[in-house]
Amino acid sequence: MASFSLLRLGVAVVAAAAVAGGAYAFTAANTVPSTNAGAGSGTVSGYTVTNLHYSLNATTPANIDSLTFNVSPVIPSTSSGKVIVQASLSSGGPNTYTCTTNTAGDTVTCATTSPQLTADKLSSVTVVAAQ
Repeated sequence: MASFSLLRLGVAVVAAAAVAGGAYAFTAANTVPSTNAGAGSGTVSGYTVTNLHYSLNATTPANIDSLTFNVSPVIPSTSSGKVIVQASLSSGGPNTYTCTTNTAGDTVTCATTSPQLTADKLSSVTVVAAQ
């Protein structure tokens, strides 16, 4: 009877080893593509916005058709830089507008007609710029 128990134990050990070896064979065949990951830090210098100008609509002067301002340092139009203006409104806002830069990158223009920006609702302007 003892030899039968040893035989069963031996079969169980051999079966467990075969399963473990088979599982290892499958995991050893997997390939994982190489990638990069990490973290870093850097100084964010910010931009200076000056000479904010509002262009009013000729027919309906309560409507602001565009905002123009100067930005420093420059954001070249050929770069991947992006300028977004968020106009906070006294009610129903904020509205967000995507802007363009001139060739020199020192003047930014934002069309504010979609959605229409109106002078009576405008309470502040926030500029977000990235280069």
